[in-house]
Amino acid sequence: MEDQEFMRRAIELAEQAAAEGEVPVGCVVTLGDRIVGEGRNRREREKNALSHAELEAIDSACRSLGGWRLWECTLYVTLEPCPMCAGAIINARIPRVIYGAADPKNGCCGSVTMLFDLPFNHRPTLCGGVLEAECGALLSGFFERLRLQRPRRRHWTREEPRSHTD
Repeated sequence: MEDQEFMRRAIELAEQAAAEGEVPVGCVVTLGDRIVGEGRNRREREKNALSHAELEAIDSACRSLGGWRLWECTLYVTLEPCPMCAGAIINARIPRVIYGAADPKNGCCGSVTMLFDLPFNHRPTLCGGVLEAECGALLSGFFERLRLQRPRRRHWTREEPRSHTD
């Protein structure tokens, strides 16, 4: 299978997440030409900040392969990994990471910072922009629908300090 085929499976998982009201991020971990782990964003359903697609897929791959070192695997994810997920990728020794859309707010594979360039004991190679338009459209469509469904929240404003004479 090619990188695009594996990314298409990650997109399917992201679509499943979106159907459940989650931010549409999907991820697969492969060993050679087979998928050994899958995950999708489930933070809202699980009420857990750790329920990212990459962490689910890494956990699934570790269970499937019977070990925590995924040194022969490739990770495909629809959105550039955040700092937590980039750290998990480093710790799992995943040598190759393929992502779809960049994340200018939280991405740690080149957008905000490049975590993989720091002097850790493992430095994955990186390929971004695989099926970027499809991945980006899924995310932007999700957030557009969310904005239309939810009333706009007022931003918190600091109360003016009271003088001691009030």
